[in-house]
Amino acid sequence: MKFLKKLLLVILSFIGLLILMSIIILVVDNQQTSFLKISKLENGDQKSYVITNVNVIPMTTDTVITNTGVTIKDGKIIAIGNIPNEPELPILDGKGRYLSPGLIDMHVHLWDKYELGVYLANGVTTVRNLWGQPMHLRMKDAVINEEIISPMFFTSGPKLTGPKFIGDDNLQLFTPEEARAKIADYKAQGFDLIKTYYGLTPEIYDAVLDECEKQNLEIAAHPSNEVGYSYHFTPQIKTIEHAEDIVQIGLNYQLDSVKLDSIVALYSSHPGTVLCPTQVVYYNIYRLLEEDNVLNNEQLDFMNPLIRMTDSKAQFDRWQGTKSNDSTISSYILKQHNFQLYAIRKIHESGADIVCGTDAGIGITPAGYSLHEELALYKEAGMSNYEALKTATINASKVHDFLNDFGSIEVGKTANLLLTDDNPLEDLSTLKTPSLVMVKGRSIDEETLDTFIDQAKNRNNLLASGLRYVEYLLSK
Repeated sequence: MKFLKKLLLVILSFIGLLILMSIIILVVDNQQTSFLKISKLENGDQKSYVITNVNVIPMTTDTVITNTGVTIKDGKIIAIGNIPNEPELPILDGKGRYLSPGLIDMHVHLWDKYELGVYLANGVTTVRNLWGQPMHLRMKDAVINEEIISPMFFTSGPKLTGPKFIGDDNLQLFTPEEARAKIADYKAQGFDLIKTYYGLTPEIYDAVLDECEKQNLEIAAHPSNEVGYSYHFTPQIKTIEHAEDIVQIGLNYQLDSVKLDSIVALYSSHPGTVLCPTQVVYYNIYRLLEEDNVLNNEQLDFMNPLIRMTDSKAQFDRWQGTKSNDSTISSYILKQHNFQLYAIRKIHESGADIVCGTDAGIGITPAGYSLHEELALYKEAGMSNYEALKTATINASKVHDFLNDFGSIEVGKTANLLLTDDNPLEDLSTLKTPSLVMVKGRSIDEETLDTFIDQAKNRNNLLASGLRYVEYLLSK
């Protein structure tokens, strides 16, 4: 008996030590991201400005309002052009540069606060996270309470899958009743929307749709292989993710341009449901196959260390293994990539909206930088600069009510803005290096943005990231 008591004491002491060490690791990591605290931002309390001598790209139409001004008060745009009598407001001289709306990435997987800074440095002022975990609710609260400078942050709950689709990154549903209970729980926890994923059966999916309507929650849908592609065009589903699933589910892996017409017709006849292509993450499969040193690419320094060590490496090994058994895989992936660009072009030409999403945060697709690659692919698909930029601004703002205040420069909108040296309607690449980013009227200069990049590149939060993932697994 004494031995058992001693053994129990040792076990409890060890568990207590592990808990204490975990708390210390997380506290230290939180302190290391204190550079994002608004209290540490120069002029962090200032949310009202008059921006003068600037060329405005409103994104409500394909135009530039030259040599004008924008007045911002308490984080909102209150005037464009004529400057109201607000003598107490500080003046920002635009120096003839170009003012455009902050960019919106509609499909990200965010792993730590460092990535918030990377998004801002790349001009991304709003993100929609589509793999919700407990840490994301804390991030959301910190943004709402204006504790940290961050893109506007919205998150789905955990990914909902069907009974046959196994994986620790998924939440498996086995019955319609379980689906209803989970959705009600996610609403109560504070998640902004629902992410549906692979393997949902018709019975479970119908329960998801019905309960989402009751809970006033909208859906971002990774198409399920257990229902037809056309099933996803329903009022509760606001975006259908991944152009690749047009081919893999909608066309049963056939690169058939004739059958594609029926998919295009679905998008053009259902304006309430739009495509979020995430084309860059698919193209990165080709890079994993063809670039032997892809894991040493400098941009991967901005991937979360845990993801880089696990998912990035696993995807590289997977596709290299496939290549060793199938010498035609690279040419097929490139062929499907090009077909998906064709599908994006046809859907765009049909008059249907498309919104920009990247799937950043997995594989070799880093936060922030990938959005510019995504926009470049839309250009390859035949969009003009203005049309491509719409996908990451005003088109995205129309998807959910919680995005309505962003995506354009209009009176009454939130002042999420970018100042660039050149006109993005002539050269989209200028968006990669904004000289100033504004979030809810708070101004972040180029030097501070560079600091965000340096902090993310040099972070060492492998253990903290692992602990947060364990928290997610336990919370499921």
